[in-house]
Amino acid sequence: MDYQYPMDLDWSTDEIVDVIKFFEAVEKAYENKIQKEEFMKAYRRFKEIVPGKADEKKYTDEFESVSTYSAYFVIKKAKGIDDGEWIKMKN
Repeated sequence: MDYQYPMDLDWSTDEIVDVIKFFEAVEKAYENKIQKEEFMKAYRRFKEIVPGKADEKKYTDEFESVSTYSAYFVIKKAKGIDDGEWIKMKN
């Protein structure tokens, strides 16, 4: 990983850590695999910190531009599978 995670300097340290955990969960879906529940837990916490759709798009697009990993497609896949299933994205 040779990039920085997008973040807002107004976030608390705990919020920054949780947003990084969400982006790491996206990475995990592409680089290995992640269980739906683990991913959705990270996503729900991300949405508590970034509740607006426009801000969510801003941060996930910024992450995709530096990492090539699409949070949007991982979220879409997670919402379309059953609990207990694994998310494995293709690069």
